[in-house]
Amino acid sequence: MDKAYRQGAKGALLDEYEKAITELQSVIADISDKDLITIADTVTTDENCRSVQTILSHVVSSAYSYAIYIMHYYGYQMVRPEQRFYTTVKDYVRDLTEAFQFTETVFRDIKDSELEQFDHEKKIAARWGQVYDIEQMMEHAIVHILRHRRQIEKFKLNIHPTAPQSPSQKSC
Repeated sequence: MDKAYRQGAKGALLDEYEKAITELQSVIADISDKDLITIADTVTTDENCRSVQTILSHVVSSAYSYAIYIMHYYGYQMVRPEQRFYTTVKDYVRDLTEAFQFTETVFRDIKDSELEQFDHEKKIAARWGQVYDIEQMMEHAIVHILRHRRQIEKFKLNIHPTAPQSPSQKSC
């Protein structure tokens, strides 16, 4: 089956973002409702990283935030949605899909020439102090998903340490 790729640099960012989300959805597909809410990291001080549930709530919320930062860059005002906590993976799979669709909508009228911005004054200031152009914001969004996907893969091993591992889960 042939993969349909989006056009240009904008298309590449959206393709990779969608791929990262799809991979995350595959990793969480077999997580039970019980395992979703199981505290897998009892020592972290980051409330967003205690369980698969808290990670996924954070990832979905962040996905909307990245797109909203870009909307603000273009002068649109929108408030970040409240973080939601679900008790089934199915709800997170749906929300991840919807967050990606929202991002696609935000990118509809963005041109490839607008992705990179070299003027520091015209960059997007994130609440954590970093500044990005649109391309960098989306690169950050992609890696954010990848890092949390990896974290969930490790959590799954901690929750079920005797479960068979796929070759990709055996090494860090």
